[in-house]
Amino acid sequence: MKIEVLYGIHPVKEALAAGRREIFEVCLATGKGSPRGDALRQEAESRGVPVREVLPAQLTSMAGTGSHQGFAARVSAFVCEDLAAVWPAADSTGSVLFLALDSIQDPHNLGALLRTALCAGVQAVLVPKDRSAPPTPAVSRVSAGALEHTRLVQVTNLVRSLELVKARGPWVVGLEREARASVFSTDWTMPLVLVVGGEGRGMRPLVKKTCDLRVSIPQAGPLDSLNASVAAAVTLYEIFRQRRAADRQQSKNDRSDGRGLQ
Repeated sequence: MKIEVLYGIHPVKEALAAGRREIFEVCLATGKGSPRGDALRQEAESRGVPVREVLPAQLTSMAGTGSHQGFAARVSAFVCEDLAAVWPAADSTGSVLFLALDSIQDPHNLGALLRTALCAGVQAVLVPKDRSAPPTPAVSRVSAGALEHTRLVQVTNLVRSLELVKARGPWVVGLEREARASVFSTDWTMPLVLVVGGEGRGMRPLVKKTCDLRVSIPQAGPLDSLNASVAAAVTLYEIFRQRRAADRQQSKNDRSDGRGLQ
């Protein structure tokens, strides 16, 4: 079994909360007496996970970085899922929202994208096995532990996977700087997969061709485009806003016709 070292308060805390990894031990820097440290110790011990105090230098050696905040954990490797496994739960909601990342190779971008995706209600994130940053402890650190809760799907062929999802009903919508349609004039209430291209080149041609619709974010100023994680955040929260508004309107309609009183 491959063992990884998560580091930082949030990745360790969220790994404990998510319960998806096997956690062999939690390590705290000697003298790390703080409300957060005490709470983490209690959480680990309540789950039967050994807690050990070590010198800060030992944590740095374990993590391979000094950015550990005094917290680390030895854990099993992150396990990605299959598309077939994540589909039923998403489809049962009646409002599928997947995020597909085409060649995001910067771990910092991937971590930022996963954090936003989790907060915005994305049900699964699709990434190609090649040409993509893997789900490392560094990604978990940047994502503030969001990776630990994410249903991450590694696919051999992203185009084929998008076609499989399309066959089940959702639209595939890609972010593209040159697209005429605006994210703010697009109806995002339908089931969909949002596709975000990699740093610099954006979506690859075949991925772009697979999209039912391509949209852009209006901009002012001299820069060519937004960074991938920022562009995705803008779009995901426009999706979030529209869906929340649609839900509120549906609830209002249900109350007005008496269904809300049943």
